[in-house]
Amino acid sequence: MFDSGVGGTSIWKEVRKRLPYEDTIFLADSKNAPYGEKSEVEIRELSIKNTELLLEQKCKLIIVACNTATTNAIDYLRKTYRVPFIGIEPAIKPAALQSTSKTVGILATKGTLSSSLFHSTAENYAAGIQIVEQEGTGLVPLIEAGQVDSEETRTLLKRYLAPMIKANIDYLVLGCTHYPYLVPTLRSLLPKQVKIIDSGAAVAKQTEAVLEKNNALKAARKKGLSTFFTNHKVETLASFLTDSEPTEIAYLNF
Repeated sequence: MFDSGVGGTSIWKEVRKRLPYEDTIFLADSKNAPYGEKSEVEIRELSIKNTELLLEQKCKLIIVACNTATTNAIDYLRKTYRVPFIGIEPAIKPAALQSTSKTVGILATKGTLSSSLFHSTAENYAAGIQIVEQEGTGLVPLIEAGQVDSEETRTLLKRYLAPMIKANIDYLVLGCTHYPYLVPTLRSLLPKQVKIIDSGAAVAKQTEAVLEKNNALKAARKKGLSTFFTNHKVETLASFLTDSEPTEIAYLNF
């Protein structure tokens, strides 16, 4: 799997929990983070680069562990390469179906909110639902710097959540794989009745289903190997994996 930095490790943890016997390789493209502020052409080029690096490692399936890369590049990747791709989309559908206030907030990057895939998903599944969109400008760089609960992060989140709280949302959809790391801070700032929803568990379930359909699940019942590559600071990536079993983390100039 690949992401524009360390955020996709939130997806990796869900996949690891569900598929502990599979070997995993994670590319953290922190050097080019955040993808959400780049053009569609740039996002596609970065996604191609990451995909080809993973294919060199003989990957049998690739998870695009980045909402922005999914919404801007996954169609192209699926048409170009033979390997199955699993994408990450904001969980608008479950939030819309379960909302009783009929108002749902979504915190995402500019690249995700402006994509055609996001808009088509919202149109298909959120009829009759008010969606309060908010770009999380500045959040990814703070998370990449390890400032998950800093005063600067809290100040930004207070500003971004204010219009959602005013609109009486009962679900907050996290539209960026970095944002699950903000959940403790978000819970402290949101009214207690607001539920936070992300895509991690659904992605892990879909990954298992695709591998099973392709007869590609690993037969051996031995704990899989986990390898991580970053093109920025190894220690930053390592700090997001402190609760995980020992893994191989290395710098790679890509």
